[in-house]
Amino acid sequence: MQILKKLVNKHTLSLASNAVMPIVSMVTVSLLARNLTERDLGYWILFLITFTIANFFRSGFLQTSLVKFYSGASKERAATVVGSTWFMGLILTSILAFISFLTYLFGSNPSLEITVNWFAIIFFSTLPSSIALWVLQAEERFDRIFFLQLIHPATFFLSIVALIIIHQTHFQYVIYAYCLSAMLTSLISIAAGWAKMSSIRHKSNACVKELVNFGKYSVGTSISSYLLRGSDTFIIKYMFVDPSFVAIYYLPQRLMEVIEIPLRSFIATALPAMSAAVQRNEKPHMTYIMKKYAGILTILLIPVSIVTFICADFIIEIIGGQKFVPTEAARVFRIFLCFAVLLPVDRFFGITLDILNKPHLNLVKVVLMLVVNVAGDFIGIYFTHSLYGVALASIVSFIAGVVYGYWVLKKNLNFKIRDILQLGFSETKLLAISLISRMKGKND
Repeated sequence: MQILKKLVNKHTLSLASNAVMPIVSMVTVSLLARNLTERDLGYWILFLITFTIANFFRSGFLQTSLVKFYSGASKERAATVVGSTWFMGLILTSILAFISFLTYLFGSNPSLEITVNWFAIIFFSTLPSSIALWVLQAEERFDRIFFLQLIHPATFFLSIVALIIIHQTHFQYVIYAYCLSAMLTSLISIAAGWAKMSSIRHKSNACVKELVNFGKYSVGTSISSYLLRGSDTFIIKYMFVDPSFVAIYYLPQRLMEVIEIPLRSFIATALPAMSAAVQRNEKPHMTYIMKKYAGILTILLIPVSIVTFICADFIIEIIGGQKFVPTEAARVFRIFLCFAVLLPVDRFFGITLDILNKPHLNLVKVVLMLVVNVAGDFIGIYFTHSLYGVALASIVSFIAGVVYGYWVLKKNLNFKIRDILQLGFSETKLLAISLISRMKGKND
């Protein structure tokens, strides 16, 4: 029990939050796919895509801004930041809700009408829980984040199970269940005081302007990152006649998202600590945190990538089935694994630029990667006439991102790439020794 208490910390809780939630959501989607009619499933997917894109825009505009300006701030400044975030959140949500209302008035597609009917209600319902999650991240309360993130998918999953039992799995009832789950999550976040809803009275025009100036770049970075992930699929669909090529490439792409889970959890824990260091004008400490987290993840990913590289065929067969075995899927997956070790450095260079109040340079970095990737896709397909050219272009784009990120950060921070690897190795070694000693102490 003692070792369990030691292992449960902000890192493991953040990792659990990023791992468990997608699993619950995936199981729920699987249940819906099996129990909804094709027509209702189409309506549900359309709604989910619409909602996800809108939420992606709102969080891209506000999340990093709130965490950056809130972490390490005084009590009065923190209240102003949250109040201003609430003000901006209500404005953005209202604008997107109004757009959905106009779509409802002038749209003629029945499925679109059903989607926009519920969009505004659910989008407003999720605002308090979203702000609560961002505040809790800034406060490094990952225990509360885990609890709050579990409520919505868990209650929605249970609602779907209940609908299946009573044979009422229709799109309309699924939407009701999703809305009620969103409302419950937000009500809990408000009742617990985590959403800090009353802070809106502390909003200031100056802080709102700060959030807007920062957010216009961070949302651009988020959208560009989304396009970077999706550009390969669109180009493959355009360049290859056989539609199966999209599925073959999509499978290893999805598998790479498993590596994203620990990466997202490390970023979630590092971001508030780095922001607080900058607030205290402690750039050397902020640099140390960046090097430590990026280094540990890089060192840990090396053996994982090697083992996964060797077992790629087996993994593809297990996940995708026999039909993917004779395809290029396993070899494309191996190419992806070659740049997996670049992911931590690339991501931490990006958030460091944001923390240093240079989100415009982070946007330039991601746009550069997008341009290199798109150009590389066409060049790679031209020379290889296969998916390998597309996969190889991804390596080039991430190298371009790391090189550019390092070049601009070197103008503001004192570090070298080898510092990241050296510190990562040392910290990983210390973590391993600490874990082994705890295990031995427990056994003794």
